[in-house]
This record gives sequence, C-alpha cells and structure tokens, in this order.
Amino acid sequence: MTLPLLALLPLPLAAQEADTDGALSLELNTTKSVEAGCQLSFLIQNGHDTDIDAAVYETVLLNTEGQVDRLTLFDFGALPAGRPRVRQFVVPGTGCDGLGQILINGANRCEAGGADSDLCIKGLELKSRGDVEVIG
Repeated sequence: MTLPLLALLPLPLAAQEADTDGALSLELNTTKSVEAGCQLSFLIQNGHDTDIDAAVYETVLLNTEGQVDRLTLFDFGALPAGRPRVRQFVVPGTGCDGLGQILINGANRCEAGGADSDLCIKGLELKSRGDVEVIG
C-alpha cells in the first residue's frame, strides 16, 4: 500500500515545475495598507532558460469602480532563470481597499544577455491571491 502512494508523490511536484517552464509568472501575493499608502507584494518566477537582467513594467492601477487611478512603472530588477523573487512596491496616497485591478500594460524595459528582449512578455502568466485582480 505504501508503494503506490510514494509513486504518486513525484507527479504533482513535476506538474508544478512544468507550469513555469518557458513562462514568466507574476503573482500579486499580498496587499497591505501602510502609513505611506498601499504596499503590493509580488512573487515573480522566471521560468525561461535565460536570466532577465532588467524587467520594468508599465502598470495601470484601477480603482474598485474600474476607473484609472494612476499609471506607473514597477521595476522588478534582475530575475534569474528558475528562481522565485519577491518584490514590494508602495503606492503612495492610495489605500488598498480602493484598489480593484492592476493592469500590466506591457514591458517598459526588458533586457536579457545585455540586449533588449521579449522575455518579460513572452509567456507572461498573471495571477492574484487576493481580491485585487491582475490583468494584462
């Protein structure tokens, strides 16, 4: 009885690893109201075979009514291949309860191997663990 159970254990792990192959996963992990505004914590994983040297996204913050609150740039920095990273941004003067959606409008800057690249958009998967939806 123990053998079939052990044989099944590697399957879910392999499936999780395959989910990020060839993709860049960007997840809004948490939102937290802080004194300065709304703190956004993102979990980002580069599933490409190549390190991304610089990833800057043009981001549109929409309020709970779907209206544009602001357009801004989020600099995620370097994203090594196959490794998760957490990046935090504080949006000043905005409470998290007023934030409805985050639109990733595109890559403002993306570099890999010392040159411009499409890896920041190629296979981009957007997710959210909370009430604020991430779209793009």
